[in-house]
Amino acid sequence: MQHIIIGAGPCGVVAAETLRKKSPSAKITLIGNEPEPPYSRMAIPYYLVNKITEDGTYLRQDQHYKELGIDYLSQPVTSIDTGSQLVTLADQSQLPYDKLLIASGSHPVSPPIEGIDLPHVHSCWTLEDARQITALAKTGSNVVLMGAGFIGCIILESLVKRGVNLTVVEMSDRMIPRMLNETAGGLLKKWCIKKGVKVLTSTKITAISESGSGMQVALDNGDSLLADLVITATGVKPNTDFLQGSGIEVDNGVVVNNRLQTNIPSVYAAGDVARGKDFSTGNFSVQAIQPTATDHGRIAALNMAGMDVEHHGSLNMNVLDTLGLLSYSFGLWMGVEEGDSVSLYNPEAYQYINLRFGVDEDEDVLIGASMLGDTAHVGIVRGLIESRIHLREWKERLLDNPIRLMEAYLARTQEFG
Repeated sequence: MQHIIIGAGPCGVVAAETLRKKSPSAKITLIGNEPEPPYSRMAIPYYLVNKITEDGTYLRQDQHYKELGIDYLSQPVTSIDTGSQLVTLADQSQLPYDKLLIASGSHPVSPPIEGIDLPHVHSCWTLEDARQITALAKTGSNVVLMGAGFIGCIILESLVKRGVNLTVVEMSDRMIPRMLNETAGGLLKKWCIKKGVKVLTSTKITAISESGSGMQVALDNGDSLLADLVITATGVKPNTDFLQGSGIEVDNGVVVNNRLQTNIPSVYAAGDVARGKDFSTGNFSVQAIQPTATDHGRIAALNMAGMDVEHHGSLNMNVLDTLGLLSYSFGLWMGVEEGDSVSLYNPEAYQYINLRFGVDEDEDVLIGASMLGDTAHVGIVRGLIESRIHLREWKERLLDNPIRLMEAYLARTQEFG
């Protein structure tokens, strides 16, 4: 049995390791498209502040794959022939497979504005990007960060620690708009400003041009910024271009069933490239978060190995530390129509809790939450959402005082225990 895994991020690595455990005699080939060994993008911020060297970002030690009998190739895949079950690489060589996993992840997308391709404009997605950023983001340099979403806020802290003069430009009315509501996102903005970061929300960059030894960054409000470096963090898109002509169904990500199998029975997809099942909604979508990617990789590999394992859905969750202020979102943090909600807001202490409940037969079930500055209830909130426990009288108590999450959890779980 020959297994090929396209994509060497956490999803692909976990899949390869799982396959080796379940299929000791199978041939396993892991294919990455970057010159470095498989590494974690989530470790790049630590590299930017010199907490780790490049090899500190590597997911496993050098000999790990060889010891497991996993062949690792570093070369882009250009096409897949699902009829002949062949993978074609950039050097035109071809590899046969019996089972194929597409774990090709995603790539950053930048807005189509003038100057986006200038030499000192970079995303922060690869180790090569990080090398370019460390060369330009010197103490006292002017840096403009385009985008204050999840990726942007991860980079933000590293840039501050490098001692740059940082300006964040976000087109939405708040920071991390896909994770926090107006109140929480606004409080995070206030925190960043307090820490010396200039944050411009409801603002767009319209053009970037060279100006003397630096760049001029034009804004839609008529103002402009001087920059030695511009970093774009404006979202990602699944890596699916190489699937054209393969017959594999793609719709804003690779379409899969609840076993992470595509419309081609011998082909599976997982991680940021796959439209996996969402725990909260039951719908299929791309979540593009690492916990989901590793979950996908394990389940896809088990099914490739001949087991029958259903993916019941991954909980959409985000955890972020921004200059020492922690923020979280779980499940349907934005709530559902006609569902009850409650908030606790303490701006002086930079604390915020928002709980969201279901409707109809789930009207006493916690379905989502977002929090800022509160770390005591993170595990409890996740547990309540994932267990789908009916809170009964504790719902009303939480609506009256959402800080009683621990009491609610203990009361309801002990009753079932």
